[in-house]
Amino acid sequence: MPACPGTLNRRELVRTSLLGLSSLGLSDLLRAGASAGPAPSRGAGKSMILLWLWGGPSHMETFDLKPTAPSEYRGEFRPIPTNVPGIDISEHLPLLAQQADKYSLVRSLHHDSPGHVNSTHTMLTGHVGEAVEMPPYQPKYPDVRAVAHKVLGRRKPDVPAHIVMPYYRYYGPAYLGRDIEPLPVKDDPNTPDFRPPSLSVDDELKPRFADRLSLLDQIDAYRRRIDPADGPALLDQFQQQAASILTSETTRSAFDLSAEPDATRDRYGRHAVGQRCLLARRLVEAGVRLVTIDFATVAGQKAFSWDDHASVWNIFEQMKIRLPVLDQVVSALIQDLYQRNLQDDVLLVVMGEMSHTPRLSNFQGQPGREHWGQTMSVLLSGGGLTMGQAVGATSVKGDEPAERPLTPNDLLATWYRALGVPLDAHFHDFGGRPTPILPHGSPIAELV
Repeated sequence: MPACPGTLNRRELVRTSLLGLSSLGLSDLLRAGASAGPAPSRGAGKSMILLWLWGGPSHMETFDLKPTAPSEYRGEFRPIPTNVPGIDISEHLPLLAQQADKYSLVRSLHHDSPGHVNSTHTMLTGHVGEAVEMPPYQPKYPDVRAVAHKVLGRRKPDVPAHIVMPYYRYYGPAYLGRDIEPLPVKDDPNTPDFRPPSLSVDDELKPRFADRLSLLDQIDAYRRRIDPADGPALLDQFQQQAASILTSETTRSAFDLSAEPDATRDRYGRHAVGQRCLLARRLVEAGVRLVTIDFATVAGQKAFSWDDHASVWNIFEQMKIRLPVLDQVVSALIQDLYQRNLQDDVLLVVMGEMSHTPRLSNFQGQPGREHWGQTMSVLLSGGGLTMGQAVGATSVKGDEPAERPLTPNDLLATWYRALGVPLDAHFHDFGGRPTPILPHGSPIAELV
């Protein structure tokens, strides 16, 4: 049986995830910093942290357990009560159970896209994804982060608008242009010598930075001849923005995790996911508008994915490895956002592109679940939204929405409203046709 593209080993994951990404250097900074949208005032607007659970976390093991369902549905885990009466979540999320008043769950989200790539496209663009499961993964429509970057620009002129750690999966600005590519930070911030390359210029090297830009002028002259689409004006803009980022004390300070107390770093967890989440909090405080974290690397798991097919591993064994880490990092982020009075300014979203089948599968005695988008759960915290509730509900078996069915477009409309992106915004597509950022959908009234 061929492996699902979601269950990649380390080598394949790195190879496919980094397609289209150059090394973290000046050219990346140029693209990450550019914004053709209206220039916002300093510090204007809100930020969003997206913790992406690639592969699709099963709602039946996380935020929507079904203890009264038949055994072939309910699985091994049991629900525990939270500090909000009537909301129960997985027994393997005890820290989050104590914070339910500071987040909301959307439990009735549904879509019909069957694969990882087309589900990601459906969830993040509002347009149904096509069945493309091989690289290169280029979306036909810009996703929510690209739209927010284009419309809102940077929150501060000396920091990037969008940072991804350690990479992004199937992101693309489509017809919005390459000038809004995010800045990837691939190194592990949990390592003692973490220092993102090319993000700073040592004081003694700053006099030589002008020479570096002069050399870049010569390189760009050549690039203009072979890539006329990137005109001189755009490249000049890139250079100016790169210079401000490379020498920015704000950016350099944001990446300095040694400034955090040991107790705070321990609370997030001394592992890649935990320190990336802590870094995300520092980045949004510094003025970064969008931070995407791929929740992939957890010690002991068999692959870098939440894609729990019965044919590849035991879902319950792998969930027991992942869920305590998820519990630790998300609860730490929520605690920090509230303690630092950022809950109105920063929206935290925890989700994947799909869920997995409510009915268990079995492969040679090994339990698992297969692709499923018809019912899924999403956690949201902050952003000025209404917290402490579960919006919508699924059936006793968890296999269909029973109350308040919601679509990815409703979720996206909620994010746009929270970030301050006008829902009637539109752009011209590759054919020159005016195209709305969402073809349909309304903000979720219970949240906004």
